[in-house]
Amino acid sequence: MTAPHAPLGLIAGLGELPVEIARSAEQRGQAVYVLRLKGFEEPALAHQPGETIRFGEIGRIFKLFRAAGCETVCFAGMVRRPDFDALKPDLKGISLLPKVVAAARKGDDALLRLMVETFEAEGFEVIGADQASGRLLAGEGVLAGAPPSDSQQDDLRKAAFIAGEIGRLDIGQGAIVCDGLVLCVEGQEGTDRMLARCAELDPALIGTPEARKGVLVKRPRPQQERRIDLPTVGVQTLDGAAKAGLAGIGVEAGGALLLDIDAIRETAERHGIFVYGFSSSWAP
Repeated sequence: MTAPHAPLGLIAGLGELPVEIARSAEQRGQAVYVLRLKGFEEPALAHQPGETIRFGEIGRIFKLFRAAGCETVCFAGMVRRPDFDALKPDLKGISLLPKVVAAARKGDDALLRLMVETFEAEGFEVIGADQASGRLLAGEGVLAGAPPSDSQQDDLRKAAFIAGEIGRLDIGQGAIVCDGLVLCVEGQEGTDRMLARCAELDPALIGTPEARKGVLVKRPRPQQERRIDLPTVGVQTLDGAAKAGLAGIGVEAGGALLLDIDAIRETAERHGIFVYGFSSSWAP
């Protein structure tokens, strides 16, 4: 394990997750060196030591992390897949480009696995966001709000099955089910836009703030490299679920990240929705 005094190397995109990781590291006395991906620079990380990098600058990434004394690296934050034809890679990036393009054709999981393997081959330890923060991983049972009813449990189980199936096909990590009907599945648009689509469905299909029904489930792909891209739930996710009339959110225990559990619990109470951690043994 890396010594506590060695800075954490953070390759960061947008969102709350990289901010929480940086905050947690600082609270335990570990410095953070942030490489911000160009076009996806999170404003809340602007004060952190680091540099802005482009997709494809693989050699530069290694040099910057080594110069900063980083031995452990974490990937976190929202990014879009780059246009490979428009990349301007450095020499190391050029040497890896055929492998990157081949992996990308197989899906996001293959691409992420290649990135992990590449960093490990250079001597870096790649850790997940849960390990980097030490407090984000979802537990099992009722995590916020009231326990789900029997019918809501049925919807959770079906949504968990659907999310597992689309994950197996490397399509997405989330699904919405209401009264046994699959309303939406997550694709490349992400969870927030999926919830916005759900909110625009025929009112007869979805719940209301006065009579909520239906659930969102997020779970990792069955074959996923869990050190990168675990499903994440934060206050924004709960707000989107509430606008869509949903009764609650299910996440796989040990397979999802919860950003600021205190804020999640307060938001769940305010909206009258639940967050539930189901066992990974639920059939995917």
